[in-house]
Amino acid sequence: MEEHPGVLFRDGPSGRRAVLIGGPDVWEVVRVVQSARAAEPDLDAEAVVRLAAETMGLPQSRMRVALDYWAAYPDEVEQEIRDAEEADRLAQEHWQRERRLLS
Repeated sequence: MEEHPGVLFRDGPSGRRAVLIGGPDVWEVVRVVQSARAAEPDLDAEAVVRLAAETMGLPQSRMRVALDYWAAYPDEVEQEIRDAEEADRLAQEHWQRERRLLS
């Protein structure tokens, strides 16, 4: 936490994770930035951060704190993104099975 002011750690079902103080998990910020980059490949870096910040309702300075943490620990953050995507996939499958049963 001394190395990355503005970031603290929480425990939860997925284990220990980095979060912005009073805000979302770092992986959530990074995933939004990745999505903004994919949706708008011609934007420069500042515009991508601005778009992601507007999407999340966070100041750009807070986005930068999360991105700085990601730059220092990309494997950790990318694994959290993969885990979240897998959980989303499993939830979608569950919902589809339930819908088929009830249809």
